[in-house]
Amino acid sequence: MDLRRVVVTGMGALTPIGNTAADYWAGLINGVSGAGPITRFDAEKFRTRFACEVKNFNPDDFLEKKEARRMDLFTQFALVASEEALNNAGIDPEKIDVHRAGVIWGSGIGGIKTFVDEILNFAQGDGTPRFNPFFIPKMIIDMSSGLISIRFGFRGPNFATVSACASSTNAIIDAHNYIKLGYMDVAITGGSEAAITIAGIGGFNAMKALSERNDAPQTASRPFDKDRNGFVLGEGAGALILEEYEHARARGATIYAELIGAGMSADAYHITAPHPEGLGATNVMINALKDADIAPSEIDYINVHGTSTPLGDISEITAIQKVFGTHAYKLNISSTKSMTGHLLGAAGAVEAIACIMAINDNIIPPTINHFTDDENFDPKLNFTFNIAQKREVNIAMSNTFGFGGHNSSAIFAKVDR
Repeated sequence: MDLRRVVVTGMGALTPIGNTAADYWAGLINGVSGAGPITRFDAEKFRTRFACEVKNFNPDDFLEKKEARRMDLFTQFALVASEEALNNAGIDPEKIDVHRAGVIWGSGIGGIKTFVDEILNFAQGDGTPRFNPFFIPKMIIDMSSGLISIRFGFRGPNFATVSACASSTNAIIDAHNYIKLGYMDVAITGGSEAAITIAGIGGFNAMKALSERNDAPQTASRPFDKDRNGFVLGEGAGALILEEYEHARARGATIYAELIGAGMSADAYHITAPHPEGLGATNVMINALKDADIAPSEIDYINVHGTSTPLGDISEITAIQKVFGTHAYKLNISSTKSMTGHLLGAAGAVEAIACIMAINDNIIPPTINHFTDDENFDPKLNFTFNIAQKREVNIAMSNTFGFGGHNSSAIFAKVDR
């Protein structure tokens, strides 16, 4: 069977450091932190009182008020990022076969704000069940892909992926495979998350997963730093337009990169902790390299999962050194979560955009907030600390790992490399 090539022709982003893909990229290469005090609710009594919120977002600027009220924030984010990506790709739905255009979208938690609000309203009432008729449609994760398809009339494969923090990378991988196998020509894919809520912060606090550096939120996300003490919760969305190569060429599309391979694996170890020897992370990168049919030495840059947790960062770097051997010293490695925080199920999508932008501009975004070296990491590795670095980037890998031991990696490349 002849497998078809899959390319990226559009991007959209809504993040804590920029509300478009271009602004997001500018924030990354300039080392901007998106962290600050929580404004979405009164966090005074919480152990963590800061997060990386999307700023200056008004859904009424993009959606009709009645329409916006029927959506959870994570779905609003999804629609806005998707529309930017579709416009960036120059796709007019009336000029393509919408029966071969699909939507595959990821989210780890979905409409948690809607769920919390409805339950609180019920608990604070007299026991009479007065629920919003849109409670269920606003809450369920697949409504994001459903509403994107309704908005643009895409009638091809349509579903949501849920694999915790690997969700949007899994969505991208599924879209890639559907196009590669001939079931679609075009896909809107990516992910969104809006979990900065009392339950989101409270739940992650109970797990002791979040940084509690309330006195210095902008420097709280510090992957690979000796004093890292947990991740910073983020929110937002990232969207990609994936397209079959010949289909893109026929309509004269701008091609930003080719998605040449992807891998998945499971740790099969623990519900939240990574495998201590990086077994799942090792396997997922090997699987992605095999799928791309390239050698480890061909990778120039890895946008790592790098959440700023004590165990997770060590596990991933252990895996990278196993997979890449001496070539690990020639790689640029960076964690853009140091700037955006951890967007959970949307992380893979926005980090894929960072990889694609790095390929186009030949710039590696930095890992900011590095203050103290950690003896657990080889000092010869290039973590791109604090300042963006220029280098030729032909091929980049994006890693995302989720609670439950879900691991996904995607590999993007210059088309004319």
